[in-house]
Amino acid sequence: MDGMNKDMELLEKVEKIKEKTGVSYQEAKAALEAAGGDILDALVYLENQGKVKKPEVDVYSTKSESSQEFKEAAKKHEAAARETFGDQIKKFFAWCGKWIKKGCENFFIVSKNDEEVISIPVIVLILLIFAFAIVFPLLIVGLFFGFKYSFRGSITQSIDVNTACEKASEAAESIKQEFTK
Repeated sequence: MDGMNKDMELLEKVEKIKEKTGVSYQEAKAALEAAGGDILDALVYLENQGKVKKPEVDVYSTKSESSQEFKEAAKKHEAAARETFGDQIKKFFAWCGKWIKKGCENFFIVSKNDEEVISIPVIVLILLIFAFAIVFPLLIVGLFFGFKYSFRGSITQSIDVNTACEKASEAAESIKQEFTK
């Protein structure tokens, strides 16, 4: 009885292979025997023999490929992939140029008795910061001799630096008055 079950099982497997592939009974049986009785391995065996066409691979997505976000992301990716070292250098110099322009459009003002003594572009002040050990003490001493500092230009629109400069002048004036008493 056990041999009969094996024959029935073999026959069912061969029939399944025939249905799925369209090969003959002999080819299906030979493939099943070559695969050790495994249907999936028999199908692969037939594919490798060229008797069955391999399935085509299709890719499906839940998102629409025509979405605007997808198109924009693809454009950005392509642009980034095409960006060369020269392009990066150009961007860096454009960024530096923008900040140098801002530094030339804004001024650091030194005044005494409400008269402007000197007006220098902020870019020069930034360059003088490299001589910090000299410039900073001179600015502090200048506060005690009645000099006031302020900024003029678009820098005052985004940051209220002049208020901080006024507070520093007032603090220096109050310290000076305490020493003279």
